Amino acid sequence: MTLDEKKIILASSLGTVFEWYDFYLYGSLATIIGAKFFSQFDETTRNIFALLAFAAGFLVRPFGALVFGRLGDLVGRKYTFLVTILIMGSSTFIVGLLPTSDSIGLAAAIILIGLRLLQGLAVGGEYGGAATYVAEHAPQGRRGFYTSWIQTTATMGLFMSLLVILTVQSIMSTADFRAYGWRIPFLVSILLLAVSVWIRLQLSESPAFLKMKAEGRHAKAPLSEAFGQWKNAKWAVLALLGLVAGQAVIWYSGQFYALFFLTGVLKVDGFTGNLLIAWALAFGVGGFVLFGWLSDKIGRKPIILGGCILAALTYFPVFKMLAETANPALSKAHETVNVVVIADPSDCSFQFNPTGLSRFTHSCDLAKGALSRAAVVYTQQDAPAGTAASIKIGDTTLDPKAPSFAKDLSAALTAVGYPAASNPSVVKMAHPWDIFRPQPFKTVLILTFLVVLVTMVYGPIAAALVELFPTRIRYTSMSLPYHIGNGWFGGLLPATVFAMNAQSGSIYYGLWYPVVIAAATAVIGLIFIPETRNRDIFAGDTSVHPGDTVVEFDPNAADY
Repeated sequence: MTLDEKKIILASSLGTVFEWYDFYLYGSLATIIGAKFFSQFDETTRNIFALLAFAAGFLVRPFGALVFGRLGDLVGRKYTFLVTILIMGSSTFIVGLLPTSDSIGLAAAIILIGLRLLQGLAVGGEYGGAATYVAEHAPQGRRGFYTSWIQTTATMGLFMSLLVILTVQSIMSTADFRAYGWRIPFLVSILLLAVSVWIRLQLSESPAFLKMKAEGRHAKAPLSEAFGQWKNAKWAVLALLGLVAGQAVIWYSGQFYALFFLTGVLKVDGFTGNLLIAWALAFGVGGFVLFGWLSDKIGRKPIILGGCILAALTYFPVFKMLAETANPALSKAHETVNVVVIADPSDCSFQFNPTGLSRFTHSCDLAKGALSRAAVVYTQQDAPAGTAASIKIGDTTLDPKAPSFAKDLSAALTAVGYPAASNPSVVKMAHPWDIFRPQPFKTVLILTFLVVLVTMVYGPIAAALVELFPTRIRYTSMSLPYHIGNGWFGGLLPATVFAMNAQSGSIYYGLWYPVVIAAATAVIGLIFIPETRNRDIFAGDTSVHPGDTVVEFDPNAADY
């Protein structure tokens, strides 16, 4: 690898790490941000708006892919991802300066949501630009290795955000952090922005794009050319269903849902949960480069689809092992305590609520929601129509609409063997070096396995997507399926899994969501997605003539 090639990878990767760092800061600090910018509302409404602002960043990512993908195919890769990093960096820095609702009222919430929308749009444009730029500089036969460095960036961004937050928390009191310390990670980002922009300004435009533009072969209307006709758009659909959907659910399961499972289901404290995930990321992050390199040797499909198959086969036993290790007392209660929800089936809703706007007020919904949040395993017994729901725990029967329901539920669960909040068996870390104690170490090994599966599906994905589309519409074509997959299939995973768990009464049932999608991706990818590792990604562009507005391309064709 030459010095210039290292510089290209470093510049593209650092900028993308920074953008993901920005994006994840909000998720990690959502509770505090909700209290600061939506304080005029009651706690429930405040949390709804905080969740909405977070979800907005995910939901607009595909639109960012369209906007900046088109721009990247029209004016170039370099200038487009300079724009995206400036938008993301400025938006993040402004959050650190933004007055709270106590100072400027509703305007604080409106500005915050606007900044989140800008961040989501910028992330939607960043990935395709960075991946395309690096791939178009990579020598033939090494695209998997080169682009795998881009694949480390989301994980490194998450790792960096956790590290900065934990560092700031460790040097000040909890009260000070909630009062003003939460701003520090956002303000620090201005230094990262300056370094990232400076490095990217040193880069030249992609030689493939310059050559194509000089010959008059660049797309005049990238969106209509890529998606306006089914014969072209079908490859974006196949890329979504045969590569990205499975990659997305495995990525979100292995990093984000694993953290939620630890803290929200297994009741591990937030500091410990973040440390455990940080260690697992540190142990597993090299897998991105390893599997990217390996995909140059044996192909993209065997590794990506192999990761999907392994996830589908192992998620249930691995998450069960995680529960038994991280909170053995809770896991034992799941096996020994019988809890029954007695309810009219028509009174029970499917509690899918990704934006937090829905209200579940039926007695069955209240019962199931409370039990799911308490990580209780239960069964449902059908009652006659019109019967109000109740919960039977041992010899105790509870009314979910009673004023003292929350207190009574906690007491009843503790009485039959569910561990109290002070449960000493739950994994706990006070310092990073507590990793060397048996329980944390075993927990991290399990989490590292989940991260390795992430690296299998994510390490080669950029190369696979770049190789699937021609240069003239590559930025546009690869960005949309990537961000629909990761923004929607992946971003909606936590809400979907929670709703499925609440519906079934199991803390594992929701895993069917990533398992089924990963298995379906493996089947679709195996049948319909061509192997592309030996493809000359510029060869098919020689048949494109100046003045063409719609070009049919077939990745299975020999002259692609």
